[in-house]
Amino acid sequence: MMVKALMNRIGYLGLWFLNICAAVGRAAWFFTQILSWGAGFKAPFKRLLIQIYQLGVLSLPIILVAGLFVGMVLALQGYHILVSYGSQEAVGQMVALSLLREFSPVMTALLFAGRAGSALTAEIGLMKTTEQLSAMEIMGVDPFKRVMAPRLWGGIITLPLLTLMFSVLGIYGGAFVAVEMLGIYDGSYWGNMQNSVEFYEDIVKGVVKSVVFAVTVSWIAIFHGWNAIPTSQGISRATTATVVQASLAILALDFVLTAVMLGGF
Repeated sequence: MMVKALMNRIGYLGLWFLNICAAVGRAAWFFTQILSWGAGFKAPFKRLLIQIYQLGVLSLPIILVAGLFVGMVLALQGYHILVSYGSQEAVGQMVALSLLREFSPVMTALLFAGRAGSALTAEIGLMKTTEQLSAMEIMGVDPFKRVMAPRLWGGIITLPLLTLMFSVLGIYGGAFVAVEMLGIYDGSYWGNMQNSVEFYEDIVKGVVKSVVFAVTVSWIAIFHGWNAIPTSQGISRATTATVVQASLAILALDFVLTAVMLGGF
């Protein structure tokens, strides 16, 4: 009996692993289908602009407010840590490097997954439930070109821009706390920041992270919308899966990218 129970558990584990491999394969096939009709920017330009507005412009308020408060918190916490070492003048340096390297790409991607990613999944899932995608195929319209590709490229374009805006607001939020509230000389705040921030090492690498996160979040959101069970409960589960999986993927990829950029691998 014990041998049989052990074999059953091994069988369940193997089935679980095969299901994961099948899901990854379907996701990879889905991604290639979006790109297979040609270079990505052949997506109808008007539809691409609509997605940039819906995914980027409508996400601006939460991104800007979050960036402002994250910068303020970083300055406040950093000051109380650095002041014990007599290095409070380095608050600007700490705020800028923390935002550009880590906080801005990761926080923006997480907020993007919660706001725009869930909306993408729900929208495509609703289109599937109401059979709009099937109607497109019957009429000879490629849903990958008309629906999926503009949303994928819209996410890839908007997330890096939102990341840069998050950084800018965070730096100014940190400046408000450090200079106006804590009394640090503004020349020290901005001067130390300018002397420490490097364009390639800090800004470019942060943007590279945001591009990777943008592809990942948009891909996961569109894939779950396409594969959602055409019921209200199915769309709800797909939306939840998008937020959870995209968030975990962002954190895991952040570790990998940071290790690679720092020469850890």
